[in-house]
Amino acid sequence: MKNNRKASVAVRAALAASAALALSAAAPAAVAAPAADPHGLSCEKGKHNIDDYTGWALCTNVGSEPITFWVHLVCGWSPDVDGEHIRLAPGDSSQSTAHCSSLGSGIGEIQVRSS
Repeated sequence: MKNNRKASVAVRAALAASAALALSAAAPAAVAAPAADPHGLSCEKGKHNIDDYTGWALCTNVGSEPITFWVHLVCGWSPDVDGEHIRLAPGDSSQSTAHCSSLGSGIGEIQVRSS
C-alpha cells in the first residue's frame, strides 16, 4: 500500500508538471504596446465598421506648429499602404484613410506617421 501511494504521488506530480508545461507553451506571447502618436498629434485609430480592409486615423494638432500626418496600414500578405497626407494647423483636426488590398489578409496594424 505504501508503494502505491508513492507511485500515485509521483504520477500526480508528473501530470501537474506536464500540465504546467502545456499551459506555458500555449500562453500567448507578449504583445507590444501600441506605438505612441507622433509628437504634436493626438490621434484615434481604427478599422472601418463594415470593411476590415479600410483603416483610418483621426488626428488633432495639439502642438504650436503646422504638422502633416497620414495613416499607415500594415496589410499582412499584401503591400502596406499609406493614406492621404493631411496638413493641420495648430488646433485643427482631420482624418486620413487607406485601404489594404482585398487579396491580402487585411489590416495587421494601424500606425500614424508625420513629417
